[in-house]
Amino acid sequence: MSESITAAVSDRICKHMNDDHADAVLVYAKVYGQAESATAAKMDSIDPEGMNLTAEVDGDTVPVRVSFNHPLKDAKDAHHVLVEMLKQIRS
Repeated sequence: MSESITAAVSDRICKHMNDDHADAVLVYAKVYGQAESATAAKMDSIDPEGMNLTAEVDGDTVPVRVSFNHPLKDAKDAHHVLVEMLKQIRS
């Protein structure tokens, strides 16, 4: 059984995404967060309904909320949804 999305799990996911997948976080902000002109983005938190990002848009830092297409069950589901979101864009 995978871990539920607690604050600690959210922090771990965000650190991993920001450290290892910053390009993907920027794609989430641009495509799913309607921040098309963003030049950088950071994942601040993730919860079962979505993720909170901070994006750099035209020299300003703006909050961006990206909702998921279904409530996440656990951390494993978060991984699958984040990967699937990228696959949908690239196909």
